[in-house]
Amino acid sequence: MNIVFKAGNIIEAHIVAGMLNACNIQTYVGGHFLQGAVGDLCPTGFANVFVAQEDFDEASALVAEYEKEDDKQCESASTEWQVHST
Repeated sequence: MNIVFKAGNIIEAHIVAGMLNACNIQTYVGGHFLQGAVGDLCPTGFANVFVAQEDFDEASALVAEYEKEDDKQCESASTEWQVHST
């Protein structure tokens, strides 16, 4: 299995895994117990989504689309919430 997505947290990893599962791509989410091992620190790099080698290309394309849409939403939200000084 290969890492197709490195999530910011375990919740995002499961969201992406669910998206891939909905497209009939089996996934494995790793990092559940590693994330809790660091206590109150902000853990990063622990939550990963894995797919089989034969599904990697299709999954990568879907993840790229997900990330592109996520970037669009972030840009849209930042312009909506800009503070204008008077």
